[in-house]
Amino acid sequence: MLKQSSYGFRNDDTSILTLDSIGWQTINSSSYSFSGEDRPDCGHVIFQYTLSGQGYFEYEQQIYPMPRGTGFLAKVPSNHKYFYQTSKEPWEVIWLNLRGDEAIRIWDMIIDQEGSVLRRDIQSPLIQEFWKLLNLVAEEKVTDKYQLSLSVYEWLLSLIQTSGEITKEISANSSSLIQKAKRFMREHCAEPITLDMIAAHCELNKYYFCRLFQRSEQSTPLKYLRDRRMEAAISFLRTTELSVNEIGKVCGFESPSYFGKIFRQYMNMTPKEYRMKKLEFPYDAIYYE
Repeated sequence: MLKQSSYGFRNDDTSILTLDSIGWQTINSSSYSFSGEDRPDCGHVIFQYTLSGQGYFEYEQQIYPMPRGTGFLAKVPSNHKYFYQTSKEPWEVIWLNLRGDEAIRIWDMIIDQEGSVLRRDIQSPLIQEFWKLLNLVAEEKVTDKYQLSLSVYEWLLSLIQTSGEITKEISANSSSLIQKAKRFMREHCAEPITLDMIAAHCELNKYYFCRLFQRSEQSTPLKYLRDRRMEAAISFLRTTELSVNEIGKVCGFESPSYFGKIFRQYMNMTPKEYRMKKLEFPYDAIYYE
């Protein structure tokens, strides 16, 4: 019967994927805090998953609660931190650390597909394969690096497979999410909206939203927003009697000077010059899709 325990492995073989450490523990002290830039044990990757309670994972200037059913991927060294804050319920976690170029490659691939924070049911193949690996070490007393490497590969395959399934679900939803973001930007382009506001409207993490938008549109959300503002400004210049300053304001540009700077980047002339050059540019609208 498995009990809470942890195991470390040390060898100098860099030719294969190796298990650095594995464990199951309950955390109830606020002194539990690890920074990915300060650790003396570098050169490995981390998977940690919450069985009960809650801890926190900080990555890319955002703090993620880690309740039951969530896990994270991290590389050491890197700019991340995971920690526990004292609460009524301890933080019960399972974790494993791996070494080897293949582990780093797979971590990069999964983080690019899914982000650093993972969501898996406790009955997920990923978690079931973890228990098999821990049992191999704790109960069967396997310490041979090659046998452990083989079992680690099986766990990694379950990580890749489950991430692929989730990525397909995300892909199925991504089109509607991108359209939702575009609609929000078009409808609010005259307002001082921010990337945080757009991502929050889509109920997505800001960094994940940016990656999703760029993969879909080959452009950034803010570039898309600026294009829509420019389209509106060009139309107003030709179809209304509003002043240049008023047009810049109603199209969401923060100041007349900024409006003039951006307009010149797009059209190689000032807004006033465009308004006057009706023969050279006989367009009531220009689109940047």
